[in-house]
Order: sequence, then C-alpha cells, then structure tokens
Amino acid sequence: MDLVHDWTGRTATALQRALRESNETFAATLGISPRTVAKWHAEPNSQPRHETQQLLDRVLERASAAVRARFAVELTPQEPPEQPPATSDSGHALRVAIAVVVSDGNVLMVQRREDNGSSSWQFPAGMIKPRASAETTAIRETLSETGVHCRVTRHLGSRLHPITQVYCEYLLCEYLGGEAQNMDVVENVSVIWTPSDRLTRFIPAETIFPPIMDALEVRNSE
Repeated sequence: MDLVHDWTGRTATALQRALRESNETFAATLGISPRTVAKWHAEPNSQPRHETQQLLDRVLERASAAVRARFAVELTPQEPPEQPPATSDSGHALRVAIAVVVSDGNVLMVQRREDNGSSSWQFPAGMIKPRASAETTAIRETLSETGVHCRVTRHLGSRLHPITQVYCEYLLCEYLGGEAQNMDVVENVSVIWTPSDRLTRFIPAETIFPPIMDALEVRNSE
C-alpha cells in the first residue's frame, strides 16, 4: 500500500504495529503526544488533524519495503469463517471469549484437563452466554479460573478455531490484582504466568491467533 487517502485511528495504529513501535516511540517518530496515539487505539474511527495526517504520510513514504508489507497485511480485512459457528442444543451460536492477560511481560496460562486424561495449555476462556458480552465473559472467567482480576484493553479479533472449530473472540487484558492460582481443580490442572517470549513452548505457534503475537510484541517494546 503506497497511499492512505484519509488517516484514521485504525490506520494510524496499523502503521504503528507495522513499524513495531511502542506508543511512546511512535509518538516521538511523529513528533506528537503519546496521549494522541493512545486516543487512536481507544477511538479507531477518529480522524487525526490535517497536520498529523501529513506527518503520517511522510512516515509511510519513508518506510522500508518490509514495513509497507506489514502495513498492508494489517489493513487486510479478516475473512469471515467459511462455516457458521457451531450451535448449542438451545440453538444459540457457540462463542468463546479468550482472555490474553498480560503483566510485566508475562502471560497468564491455564493447563486444562482433556477427556482422554491428558492436558493442554490455553488462555483463560469461557462460553459467551446469550445477551452477555465477550468482554464481561473474559473478565469473569479469568477471575473464576485463576483468581486474577483484569480489565479488557483491546479486542484482538475473532476466528473459527482451527482445532476446536468453535468461534472465538480474543481480548487483550491488563492484570489488575490477585494471586494466580488454580480455582477450578475439576477442569484445570495448573495456572501459571509465563514470559510472553516463551508462549510457543506451551501452545504450538501455528495454532496461536497471529494478532496475539503482534500485541505481545508491541507491549514488550513499550
């Protein structure tokens, strides 16, 4: 992509992710306040001032081919699932909220029991009940499974999970308090914090939703 006609908060933060810069670094690159960058994240439909639009144009024009390629990928709309989400006996679509809870470069992980006697590492998650939101579900399930209080900072996207074939909504969450512990010994084996750069030791890289890794990389650079 060589040209953006009208910059918005969404396209500006897409350029930030393509540059792999923190809020502070991206603000310094543009010569603006970090609060402005934070506002773009909070209000993706907002439009920067004319002068800031020109600054964004110049940064994109001077970007390397690799950055431009990442920027184009960031702006590529996600394809909707080819198949509709599975449904429960009540006829409601099965949707799962997945909480990616971060704290000081660490990610909260849950070791779940499988029906065959084995176990697997996952993020805290829970079924989204009818009329409930993904955000409230992520917060509630994280607390009930791990004893950790958190707040949602960003919606990372959604997909049909490649293994479970359940429609998943991913939410980046910030740790607020509480000691991580296994609060559901029937469903889970263990709860731990692990450094985000070791995440692929617990979950195969090919099954991790790509925006998760991008979000963790940005957070670690801040």
